[in-house]
Amino acid sequence: MIKIFEPLIIAFSMYSKIPVPTINWNENNMKYVMCYFPLVGIPIGLLEILWYFVNSIFGFGVIFNAAIATAIPVFITGGIHLDGFCDTIDGLSSHQTPEKKLEILKDPNSGAFAVIGCVLYILINFALWSEIHLSLKAVSIIALFYIISRSASGLSVVTFQLAKNTGLAAAFSDSAKKENVKITMFIYITILTLTTLFIEYRYGVFCILGVALVFVYYKYMSKKEFGGITGDLAGFFLQMAELFVLVGILISQNIFGVL
Repeated sequence: MIKIFEPLIIAFSMYSKIPVPTINWNENNMKYVMCYFPLVGIPIGLLEILWYFVNSIFGFGVIFNAAIATAIPVFITGGIHLDGFCDTIDGLSSHQTPEKKLEILKDPNSGAFAVIGCVLYILINFALWSEIHLSLKAVSIIALFYIISRSASGLSVVTFQLAKNTGLAAAFSDSAKKENVKITMFIYITILTLTTLFIEYRYGVFCILGVALVFVYYKYMSKKEFGGITGDLAGFFLQMAELFVLVGILISQNIFGVL
């Protein structure tokens, strides 16, 4: 196996259900996994664009279109980030100490608040997709933000305070070449956000603002409620960022019309 591809394979094996070769994780190939993590957003975005063209050809109804668009990210990722979202909702809803909340995050069982939060999240995501007037510009920007949001998540893993010294976030953070990862994430974010602005700046601005607000909240909430970030909290951020991208598109369309 060519060594340069090992971190890429680890990133896809951990954060997607896309079949990849099995390799052993070691200190060397773990160093740059975060650099490849945003690339998991590429197949999600491409499938959303493909589904847009399929829907344009066959003219499916709004409900069916929104259902497939909602399901695509979950299908590709296997729900790993949605699982983190649900665990975070359980922890936040417990109103316990940060230490107790961290224990709740580790509990493999889902509480009632996790189920409620998951249902509401999918319902709102579905509703947003059904309300958005789909255009190639809108879908392309949404597709790019699957990469941008993962870049921001990866950046948080190597820059934010960690809640504990164990777990997935700690493993990647400790093994990461942090400065290289930071530079890579900044490159992804800079190039792709500029690309969204080039495609349609009125859509791009609202989406960037939405993700930025979620990012700030994520940092503040994680430190205040849990004492730092974990893999579950990073998943929570990712899900909320994807939701607010759809909100950004919808708001911009209501202000400027379909572009």
